Amino acid sequence: MAGVTITVLVPDEQGVAALAGIDGVRALTYAAEDPDAPLPARADEAEVLVPSFLAEVDPAAYVNRLPNLRLIQLMTTGAETWIGRVPDHVMLSTARGAHGGSTAEWALGALIAVYRELIPFEHARQAREWQRRPTETLQDKRVLVLGAGDLGRRMRRRLEACDAAATLVGTTAREGVHGIDELPALLGAHDAVVLMVPLTDATTGLVDADFLARMPDGAILVNAARGKVVHTDALLAELRAGRLRAALDVTDPEPLPPDHPLWTAPGLLLTPHVAGSVHDYRRRAYAVVTAEVARYANGKDPENLVYGAY
Repeated sequence: MAGVTITVLVPDEQGVAALAGIDGVRALTYAAEDPDAPLPARADEAEVLVPSFLAEVDPAAYVNRLPNLRLIQLMTTGAETWIGRVPDHVMLSTARGAHGGSTAEWALGALIAVYRELIPFEHARQAREWQRRPTETLQDKRVLVLGAGDLGRRMRRRLEACDAAATLVGTTAREGVHGIDELPALLGAHDAVVLMVPLTDATTGLVDADFLARMPDGAILVNAARGKVVHTDALLAELRAGRLRAALDVTDPEPLPPDHPLWTAPGLLLTPHVAGSVHDYRRRAYAVVTAEVARYANGKDPENLVYGAY
């Protein structure tokens, strides 16, 4: 595309600065959180749209107003809001690789917090009680990681650094990865299950009562994926029975209403969808966005095009 200027809509000035080094690219800011706001001058020329991080807007609000749109470049790994709602002539690319490290870090921290009883010890501190006792350890635990992409691979590295054994499961079997069809036989042989899959038709409700029943007594379910991957009522039943434990960064529904039973469920560590939300998340996201936009500007397809596999 030599000699051609490509217009890219970005949600903030940080995006303008990130794309400034790409020849032939003009970045314009727009009101990403208000789809009814007027678009900037020359926005009708935009070929690339970069939604804001975790944007929850109807894609049609922008797609229908951008006649030259050819690429939607996300700042997140999850693309469920956009899949199936983007015209065939518009490519959809994610920020895979930007947030995998921080999300895997959260999942590892959640497992350590549960096994080492860090929350109960903190409660004891607040009560000024010296409750010295041995705890479980992540060492030698067998952890099933559901999701074999960037996120799953980063999780495996962190688990192995803690002397735990990690088993990866993906859509299909390949070297070092088990296929999803093997999942029923694998669940009973693992001490914990970490969910790191995108939300698709295949993964919605994947963790149901049967899935949970196959996990051994005392096992931990860690959800760093999306809330709808887990059947909430089925998980609540296991938590209330004291048979399983869980660490959730995402829930269904989300955010949780004040009267939702998950707030008081036993054996649960809960955080408000912050696994990937670290102070420099925008810098990491824009590093991927810049690389993907540069590929597009040079006439190549982005590397993170959405194909629906995990």
